[in-house]
Amino acid sequence: MGGNTSSSVNAESNTTVEKDEDVAVVLVPEIDKLFDRDPYLKLHEDEIRRRYGAFDNLRNEINDSEGGIATFTSAYKSFGIHINQDNSVSCKEWAPGACQLYLYGDFNGWEKKRNPYQKLDFGKWELKIPANPDGTCPIKHGSKLKIVVESEDGSLLDRLSPWATYVVKPPVEEGFTYQQVVWHPPQKYEFQHSRPKRPGSLRIYECHVGIATTEGKVGSYVEFRENVIPRIVKLGYNALQLMAIMEHAYYGSFGYQVTSFYAVSSRYGNPEELKELIDVAHSHGLVVLLDVVHSHASKNVLDGLNQFDGTDSCFFHGGARGEHTLWDSRLFNYSSWEVLRFLLSNLRWYMEEYLFDGFRFDGVTSMLYHSRGIGQGFSGDYNEYFGLNTDTEALCYLTLANHMLHEMYPDVITVGEDVSGMPALCRPVSEGGGGFDYRLGMAIPDKWIQLLKELKDEDWNVGNLVHTLTNRRWMEKTIAYAESHDQALVGDKTVAFWLMDKEMYTHMSVLSDSSPVIDRGIALHKMIRLITHALGGEGYLNFIGNEFGHPEWLDFPRVGNNESYHYARRQWNLVDDELLKYRYLNDFDAAMNHLEEQYGWLQKDPGYVSTKHEGDKVISFDRAGLVFVFNFNPTQSFTDYRVGVPAAGKYRLVLDSDDHKFGGHGRLDHNTNYFSFEEPFGGRPYSTMVYAPCRTSFVLAPMD
Repeated sequence: MGGNTSSSVNAESNTTVEKDEDVAVVLVPEIDKLFDRDPYLKLHEDEIRRRYGAFDNLRNEINDSEGGIATFTSAYKSFGIHINQDNSVSCKEWAPGACQLYLYGDFNGWEKKRNPYQKLDFGKWELKIPANPDGTCPIKHGSKLKIVVESEDGSLLDRLSPWATYVVKPPVEEGFTYQQVVWHPPQKYEFQHSRPKRPGSLRIYECHVGIATTEGKVGSYVEFRENVIPRIVKLGYNALQLMAIMEHAYYGSFGYQVTSFYAVSSRYGNPEELKELIDVAHSHGLVVLLDVVHSHASKNVLDGLNQFDGTDSCFFHGGARGEHTLWDSRLFNYSSWEVLRFLLSNLRWYMEEYLFDGFRFDGVTSMLYHSRGIGQGFSGDYNEYFGLNTDTEALCYLTLANHMLHEMYPDVITVGEDVSGMPALCRPVSEGGGGFDYRLGMAIPDKWIQLLKELKDEDWNVGNLVHTLTNRRWMEKTIAYAESHDQALVGDKTVAFWLMDKEMYTHMSVLSDSSPVIDRGIALHKMIRLITHALGGEGYLNFIGNEFGHPEWLDFPRVGNNESYHYARRQWNLVDDELLKYRYLNDFDAAMNHLEEQYGWLQKDPGYVSTKHEGDKVISFDRAGLVFVFNFNPTQSFTDYRVGVPAAGKYRLVLDSDDHKFGGHGRLDHNTNYFSFEEPFGGRPYSTMVYAPCRTSFVLAPMD
């Protein structure tokens, strides 16, 4: 900050206001912490302060105009269609481009104009329907209804309320447009368990309820609760991330073309069944994250948000700015007061109504940049993040969302899906950051797929691999993963299938002849997961079924595959069969998670890499006092191999990927004690000698 500066203190609020040559500078309460951690950000101080100022102004406007952020983000209590305690009905919508709104449905014999809304200020509409003379409600639980929008040219347009909490697929004879159903059951599910404490180490099991069954069908909330949650608990995960929950008319969109933002998908069951699923997860100590899609919306008109009020805009930018050309979807107008009310209240809705514990925000990179990230690479040059390409309105929304969530729910967890590496995205808002707790380490799975697709094992560059696993912003937490749903979608394959391919159909039986392809695949599958888990971040994620090496890929029912569910399911029978080798991978995954639970490396400083030997293909590092050794060499084992250790003393083997019980060859002696030598190595003060079999990883822990 150049020029003469002075500061004054507001005696009433103790707020310091800095001035630069009589021009007020936006106060960011803890910006010095940001610059202490990364001095290079000082060059962009003006822009960081400007962005914080945009957030702060918006927050203050909400407080002044709406009675506080809590009231503003509780709009789901008044908007939409509500049955009151006296059995009257209150309806409220925002449709600024409409000439008139009507409500019709089963309750009025589907007469379109019998129940008109009254126009209010600022594009809002209101309708009140009194209780019947006998005191009953005129709109029954389970009945269907629609909103009619009368446009400027007099057309009557059928729409679903943007605030609908339950919509269903129609019977075949009634077409394809989803139908709004009143959800007001006489007995709502009552939660029995409180939210678990936020875990220090986050081990996420990413799930899709619909594919979580062995049968070729859409799975249900009930089946997931009964059959899948016990598996997750046994595997040692402490977080459940649910995809495709927000209603989406097209199943094949994987839940990323949302049509009804307040409705949980009815294809898996009803809202009360989802609540029970979450409650049971909480009873096991699992936190539950929602994969929330606020980056874009489906183009559907009749059962989506698109053209709700009969215009091209309403919830979205009009014209080209409101279209995502790659996703063929609509883009929200984050500068609109009512769009902010709608989206922020959407987050509150899922926290309050369903007791979710946090969110994975999808498509954050698309939100952050006017280019939507299309065709844009990010080199890490800070000018790429603090220039005109950044969409300040979207960033302001994300900052406000994180601020609101963390202020109201101190244990909330937010994860941003950002591939660009936006600096400070995962630092507190008070520092001028975006407020996320974690970002996804999206470069890591890309690196594994590249290695498996393009290079022979002996050509792997272990230095480059280590760089990918450790290349993250200091003190901005990253969720590491070897593969997620993205890597398994049609056109790609699971890591296990890249490793073993068609041999998985013939040589995964413990009774079959040994296969070099399967031996290699099982060994590398375990090593890939362990090094990603231990070195790649401050959290870890696994996609449902991949822990046991699920074969093939994901493909949802569609015309191109004759509406087949064959690849839209999880073959639990493979891991449950004691005669198949899938259980080895499953058991190793569980052992890895339980070891992390014991030592907590995800909540410790990043690993210190003391060995990355290109010729030997050996990597060793220590984290949380543990020593991790990986020999990726396909043929060479090494005796008396020196590795650095962080402390003097005696070490023992606590995890061995070559253990017989994990499908290995049992080449390591588990009774061996590893003594440290006062001989520094690889930047560590001590060292020890180990036997490192080829394609093996193992972990040493200090003995008390």
